[in-house]
Amino acid sequence: MEKKVAVLMGSDSDLPVIKGTINILKEFGIEIEAHVMSAHRTPKQAMEFATNAKSNGFGVIICAAGKAAHLAGVVAAHTILPVIGIPMNSGALDGLDALLSTVQMPKGIPVATVAIDGSDNAALLAIQILAVNNEELAKKLAAKKESMSNEVIEKDKKLQSQLIG
Repeated sequence: MEKKVAVLMGSDSDLPVIKGTINILKEFGIEIEAHVMSAHRTPKQAMEFATNAKSNGFGVIICAAGKAAHLAGVVAAHTILPVIGIPMNSGALDGLDALLSTVQMPKGIPVATVAIDGSDNAALLAIQILAVNNEELAKKLAAKKESMSNEVIEKDKKLQSQLIG
């Protein structure tokens, strides 16, 4: 059975950024579930989801949260699955508060952390994790990286022609 990816948001206001995560996962044919869950307002639901995630077929959990940004840490405390945190730009500190909250986890509770609003990288990291044991997914990921490389090469060619001519 192919592993699913859970995408948890601390607030529905995170959805415009998280659509990037969802779109990339869908592009790779990965089954997802997305939920709004709060480490502070729905702690029991977050704990229950995390505790049961592995037995429910998930392979990775992505958590997006702003301000205090405790969602990824709470989830990581209740699962053995890899957890990826996306710190969200949602406050007066332009996401720095969320970044520090997400990355500063205590010993034994790791959370992989991407950039503030780094939804694309969260999806790609989740895919890389799943691709370790999925050759088809690994091939798709290699093709995506080749495509990204080709895009940069084409942009350089365009720049060079503009500079020369």
